[in-house]
Amino acid sequence: MSTPTATAPDRTVSLREVGPARRGTRPDEVVIALSPAFAGHFTKTIVDVPHAEVLRQLMAGIEEQGVTARLVRVLETADLAAIAHTAARMSGSGISVGILSRGTTMIHQKDLPRLSNLELFPQSPLLDAPVFRMIGSNAAQYAKGEHPQPVPTRNDQMARPRWQAKAALLHLKEFDCIEPGRGPVEVEAVFGPGTAG
Repeated sequence: MSTPTATAPDRTVSLREVGPARRGTRPDEVVIALSPAFAGHFTKTIVDVPHAEVLRQLMAGIEEQGVTARLVRVLETADLAAIAHTAARMSGSGISVGILSRGTTMIHQKDLPRLSNLELFPQSPLLDAPVFRMIGSNAAQYAKGEHPQPVPTRNDQMARPRWQAKAALLHLKEFDCIEPGRGPVEVEAVFGPGTAG
């Protein structure tokens, strides 16, 4: 099985801090929670899908369902369950999508225990742009009170041994970006064209 790669031209994204993240009041929102190094220290997933494309696809999937996406960066942890659960409690709908820089993703709901989730996508080397769009769509459907079919996922038993060393290094770098004691911040995505080279 081949590893997915970015098929779209490289795009860039920078995240502009808007202020401290607050609990949303809109029942039609999904919070996308970004790890400390997402679109900052790192700009691509473990298989080189640009973070700009990841965000564009997640947001498009959410918006196609008539739901609003709000971006929050969680700075005090690089634990996916904690990131996603924190965001779910901030979301007006109670639904969030948490994502690590390497691409590992989770859909969470505020009423679930932190280590539970609605859907988990642990094999980040198998996640590509169409899968991120489906994740956004499912999150939006959960926000509307619907019960979507889980996003179909591929399984590659060799993905873990093939990518484990790189994933461990990325995880360590992600932890270097943690800002202990700093609360989540709301961010705005500023998209730009890719760079040559």
